[in-house]
Amino acid sequence: MSDVLSILYEDNHLLVIDKPAPLATMGAEAGEPSLVSMAKGYLQTKYNKPGNVYLGVVSRLDSFVTGVIVLARTSKAASRLTDQFRRRSVEKTYWAIVADPLPNESGTLEHHIFKNDLRRRMETVKNSQPVPVDAKLARLAYQVIGTRADRSLLEVKLETGRKHQIRVQLESIGCPIVGDRKYGSEISFKKGIALHSRCLSFDHPTTRQRLRFESALPPWWQLGKYDLRGDDS
Repeated sequence: MSDVLSILYEDNHLLVIDKPAPLATMGAEAGEPSLVSMAKGYLQTKYNKPGNVYLGVVSRLDSFVTGVIVLARTSKAASRLTDQFRRRSVEKTYWAIVADPLPNESGTLEHHIFKNDLRRRMETVKNSQPVPVDAKLARLAYQVIGTRADRSLLEVKLETGRKHQIRVQLESIGCPIVGDRKYGSEISFKKGIALHSRCLSFDHPTTRQRLRFESALPPWWQLGKYDLRGDDS
């Protein structure tokens, strides 16, 4: 992993980054870099800031996930972006690769998700289970946008933002993300897992202009091997 961040957009309020993998957004183990620590170092160097640099984390990407993420450079921007995420006015689109055939070419998945402390992972509530008090509703829409002999390329649009949501919901229908051993995959992937934050769209916290940022897929996804469908390819 390079120690140089790929900056997609920057102004006095925002820092939009194309995150590599594996790299934690924040809270990395001692001695390990995180996206936030690297971004602060970038700003300190670029603007010759000797003291602490403010960066507000308004959403996270798992360490094994690549793609576009936004950080706030002021507390006002952080508050307004957090409110947009809470109101679900932020549009989040992901691409994922699964190896097992999906039940339908497109559909909506809805589950209640909870943290299983014994297994140290998120899980969906099965039909026969009572819903735990701490379970949260998770909803996403998916569509197959490409295929090859042994893989399906999906576009996933999040309607809620739960921890490990895409990973656990796809596992729950028998289609774990390629490389995601924590959530059922037995197939290796070159870097991280085959989940990519493809597009992020939100209102600028001060100008209110609608912004849209897109991240290119890493080359090891080998997109050229897929029979792509539609305009989104």
